[in-house]
Amino acid sequence: MPQLDFNCDLGEGCGSDAAIVPLISSASIACGGHAGDVASMRETVALCQRHGVAIGAHPSFEDRTNFGRREIALPPAAIHTSVSVQVRALAAVCVDLGAQLRHVKPHGALYNLAARDRSVADAIAAAVASVDPSLILYGLSGSCLTDAGEGAGLRVAHEVFAERAYEADGRLAPRGTPGAVIEDLDASLAQVRMLLREGVVVARNGTRVRLRADTLCLHGDRSDAAAFAAALRAALQAEGVQIRAPGGTP
Repeated sequence: MPQLDFNCDLGEGCGSDAAIVPLISSASIACGGHAGDVASMRETVALCQRHGVAIGAHPSFEDRTNFGRREIALPPAAIHTSVSVQVRALAAVCVDLGAQLRHVKPHGALYNLAARDRSVADAIAAAVASVDPSLILYGLSGSCLTDAGEGAGLRVAHEVFAERAYEADGRLAPRGTPGAVIEDLDASLAQVRMLLREGVVVARNGTRVRLRADTLCLHGDRSDAAAFAAALRAALQAEGVQIRAPGGTP
């Protein structure tokens, strides 16, 4: 039976976390950059513990005004420091609650920049390794970030998206461009089924792009995120996929 991680970004104050967590296998928790504080981290970690969901850190550019979705020009050393501080903040919460931090996944503009800029990707990978070299680094499938993670000796998870459109080079279509966010559930499910059956997505220009899929992401800040999560889980199960976090956590 094929296995796939189903992850969602949580702890961002969007109000749907309690409904989403029972449906997923791993969660990336905001840890102070674009959203989140100690109270929200504790609440989200505890929620994941109750449902056996693997816990990850979701560091970002420190930009709450723009929800971490605006690129900020920073030297790699500053990115390393910022990511380290954010991941360690969540790690401390996990230690206090007796939970295990399993992975790190950058958020928003930092994620997309790391996907194409190797110096940024290397800074993030080095920061993750400095916190705990056993952590898994989640990155856009086939990107600079997954390459940097492997180069730093980390385990990596190649990530694909249920409700984001792709460009012909395998990158995500930038938010704000036509069709960048797939709003229609049926279209999203069709993209997921193609990934599962053929290992490809159809880019906005019609190109078929081959992708490795270790983990499937749903954005938790959608207004319909809980309903989307339920539909995606049902579709995965209908395809005979065993939903498990990397490393074996169901």
